[in-house]
Amino acid sequence: MSNFTYVGSDNTAKIKVIGVGGGGGNAVNNMIDSNLQGVKFIAANTDAQAIGISKASVQLRIGEKLTGGLGAGADPNIGREAAIENSDAIKKALEDSHMVFITAGFGGGTGTGATPVIAEICKEIGALTVAVVTKPFSFEGRKRLRQAEEGIQVLKEVTDTVITVPNDRLRGLASKNATMLDMFKKADEVLLHSVRGITDLILMPGLVNLDFADVRSTMSKAGMAIIGIGVAKGENRATEAARKAVSHPLLEDVRVSTAEGVLMNITCGSDLTMEEMTEASECIYNEVGEDTDIIWGTVVDDSLEDEMRVTVIATGIASEDEIQSGGDARKRGRVRDMIPAGPRGQVDYDEPTFIRVRESEEKRGGEPEKIHKGFVDGSDDFASFETPAFLRKKAD
Repeated sequence: MSNFTYVGSDNTAKIKVIGVGGGGGNAVNNMIDSNLQGVKFIAANTDAQAIGISKASVQLRIGEKLTGGLGAGADPNIGREAAIENSDAIKKALEDSHMVFITAGFGGGTGTGATPVIAEICKEIGALTVAVVTKPFSFEGRKRLRQAEEGIQVLKEVTDTVITVPNDRLRGLASKNATMLDMFKKADEVLLHSVRGITDLILMPGLVNLDFADVRSTMSKAGMAIIGIGVAKGENRATEAARKAVSHPLLEDVRVSTAEGVLMNITCGSDLTMEEMTEASECIYNEVGEDTDIIWGTVVDDSLEDEMRVTVIATGIASEDEIQSGGDARKRGRVRDMIPAGPRGQVDYDEPTFIRVRESEEKRGGEPEKIHKGFVDGSDDFASFETPAFLRKKAD
């Protein structure tokens, strides 16, 4: 468990997580148990019994007139009408949010039907909206899978980013003798890492911090997104963790090279070296396109000891139809550091990102380019380091 403390302020991005339906409610409970900090939790369900065991600080019983608190009966239409019935209460719970994560299990009634309605409400209040939803296991039947696919298509139209987690792929993360409970816990863990991989970069102290504007620029690419998680320890932990992230079972049959944006979170102890940072970044760099916006940051968590965790979220993924239409393949991407803006190469992160970018380009007499925040230190202590490959490529 993380050893740092979150301290809120008026200038901190207000982030809320709303779990919709049974699957979403379970995911929220898991996030609370895992001490996910800096966010406000909301649970919304048509099932009064499920709401009763929620650990969220805000609990919304939706569609009570329609369902009598007995659930949506696996009918997405009822889930949708239930959310509409209580749209004012949902809007009030979400107001003042800068960013909203909607988590749900798709294929049933409440999650599949209510989530798009809630996403539309988030859009109305101007919040960056990221939906993290699971697709049902194959043993749950073709009808649930079809309903999930249809629901995801609707969700894509009203959400900034949709991260899908195919539950069947989770079998690659568990032993052959894993129980049903183990498999559903794996799904909850992936949902947790999807949210934590983003919120930690904004809210938690790290060697490299990202502001909300950085994350918004990547997560608002519109369309589908996928997540890969890699964990490793030992001498080659950086390379191994990064490779595991981009070859994660959840990424099968997905072309990361088509992503418009990539967010990378490296979480480890305070012993992270510059060489490890370079190795992990270059491994991700080699998988994406040249026009891809790449932002990354690090979070310090000494409880991990020798372990390193790399979380990669690729956004704006091209659909199979777009790929087969013969569109130009994206070229190799490049990760760039901010130009040193203060003594000893320190960057003034209190200054807005767009001003830092403009000033750094004007100093070099060049035109503004897409610049991605990274590790910067102009001190002589790093003079002996060989120039990282991903920085050498920027001169190409």
